[in-house]
Amino acid sequence: ANFSEQVVESFPSDISTGIYYGWACVGNGDVHKMVLSIGWNPFYKNIKKSVETHIIHTFKEDFYGEILSIVIIGYIRPEKNFDSLEALISAIQEDIEEAKRQLDLPEHLKLKEDNFFHLREGKIVNNH
Repeated sequence: ANFSEQVVESFPSDISTGIYYGWACVGNGDVHKMVLSIGWNPFYKNIKKSVETHIIHTFKEDFYGEILSIVIIGYIRPEKNFDSLEALISAIQEDIEEAKRQLDLPEHLKLKEDNFFHLREGKIVNNH
């Protein structure tokens, strides 16, 4: 799930590029583990900064147009380039496994239940 350019531009300018982990919620649905990439994705030679969320869950249908709420909890590694698509895929799988391990820690699990994810439907927070 990629954030729009407008949302990406609203992220703090001093946030380090790289791979993060945390919690994500689509619409008013359940909260799931996620991995987040912030940066230029050097393997794909992007010219615009992007914020891409990989929700560790299989959805039954697309959720285009839904509100995606995230809480970033920790940092896994810096952004880097890869020699092959296979190396990129392998790193992504390692990032997912690290996120799962971290998010199972009690201090991170409790954030899954944070009121942030249970705002009234349609409530706008910080213009988002």
